Amino acid sequence: MLNPEFGLPEIRAAAARIGASVERTPFLHSRTLSARYGAQVFIKFENLQFTASFKERGALNKLLTLSAAERQRGVIAMSAGNHAQGVAYHATRLGMRAVIVMPRGTPNVKVKAAAVHGARIVIEGENLAEASQHAHLLAEREGLVFIHPYDDPLIIAGQGTVALEMLEDVPDLDCLIVPVGGGGLIAGMATAAKALKPELRVFGVESRSYCAMYQRLKGLPVEVGGDTIAEGLAVRDVGETALSVVRGLVDEMLLVDEETIERAIVDLIEIEKTVAEGAGACGLAALIEHGARFAGQRIGIPLCGGNIDSRVLAAVLMRGLVRDGRLLRLRVAMPDISGSLAKAAGLIGEAGGNILEVQHERLFGRTSVKTPEVEFVVETRDREHGQMLISALRERGARVTLAEEAWR
Repeated sequence: MLNPEFGLPEIRAAAARIGASVERTPFLHSRTLSARYGAQVFIKFENLQFTASFKERGALNKLLTLSAAERQRGVIAMSAGNHAQGVAYHATRLGMRAVIVMPRGTPNVKVKAAAVHGARIVIEGENLAEASQHAHLLAEREGLVFIHPYDDPLIIAGQGTVALEMLEDVPDLDCLIVPVGGGGLIAGMATAAKALKPELRVFGVESRSYCAMYQRLKGLPVEVGGDTIAEGLAVRDVGETALSVVRGLVDEMLLVDEETIERAIVDLIEIEKTVAEGAGACGLAALIEHGARFAGQRIGIPLCGGNIDSRVLAAVLMRGLVRDGRLLRLRVAMPDISGSLAKAAGLIGEAGGNILEVQHERLFGRTSVKTPEVEFVVETRDREHGQMLISALRERGARVTLAEEAWR
C-alpha cells in the first residue's frame, strides 16, 4: 500500500537530511548463522548508532523539519527508551529543550541515557499508553511539540532509511525480518524495500506476549501484557499509519517466545560479539524459531538496538549456559566422614568440570542425616560433557542427581 505522505522519494529525502548526523551502520554477512540455518544471513548493526538504536533516524528527520517557532517551543516524547534517547540527543544537539515521559519499569540504563543526553525525564504511567496520555497533557500545558515514536510519516520515513542502506549494500536480498513494536520501523522499511524490489518479502516479528500488530491484522481484540525482555516492543496501540502500510506491504507477521529472544541475545554475544537488547534481537529470534521457512534464502535482519540493562544481560547469559547444559547444579549425597567433600570435588575436577559454587546442606537435605547433601554448581563444555561427568561420578559410587533439569 502506497502512502501519499511518504514513499521512496520521502525516504531518500530523509536519508539526505540525516546522513551527516547518523551512522551508516555495517551490514555484514554472518558465516556462522548462515551455516547454522542453511541460509545467507546478513545483519544490520543499528546497535552501533551513537544512541545504540535505529530510533534516532526517525527522531532526527522529524526534528530537522520543525519550524523555527516549533524549535523555540521545545519538544516532548513518550518512550520506553530508544526513541527517548534519539529525541534527547538530537534535540539537545540542535539547541532545543526536550522532555521525555517514560513508563515505570523502563530499564535504568535507558532512563539514565536519556537524562545524560540532556532531556528532562518524567516517569509516569504503567505502560506506553499511559505515558503517552501524560505526555500529551504536558505538551498542551507547556506548549511543547509532541514527537511521536512511530505514528508519524516523518518518523516512518526516517526509519525507512535502514532498508535503503541494506538494499544498497546487498541488492539481491530475498527477504527482511523486522521487529515490530508500534510499527514505524517496519512501515518505513517495507515502503523502501517494496519500492526498490517489489518481489522482496517482508516479515514482521513480535513477542507472543505483545503481538498487537498481529492481532489487529487478524481482526482480533488486542490483548497484550505481562513481563517481556523485549520492552521496546511492548506496545498496545500500534500506529494507525503504520498499520495501513503493514496491511498492504508486509507479507507475514511471525511470533516468538520469550525464551527464543533470550537465545537470540546469547547467540549475538557468542557468535557476532555484539550486544542486543530484547527488541533488537527479535529478528534473529524469528530465524531461530521459524528457520525452516527461510532455508536457502538471502535474509536481511536489522539488529535494531543494543540498550540492555547490564544486570539483565548477565542473567540472560547465565540462563543461556543453563539452557545449553553448560551450567549444571548437581546434588551429591555423601557419607558424613572426613574427606568426602574433597573426594567429590576431586572427581568432578578429574571429569573436566569447573566448580563455581559449593553448598554443604546438612539441615534441609532429603537424605539421611548420616549422608548430607552437597550442591555443586559446575561449568561444563556442553550437555554431552555434563552427562559424561554425572556418569563418571556415579561410576565411582557417588549418588548424584540434577537439582533441576537444564532447560530444553
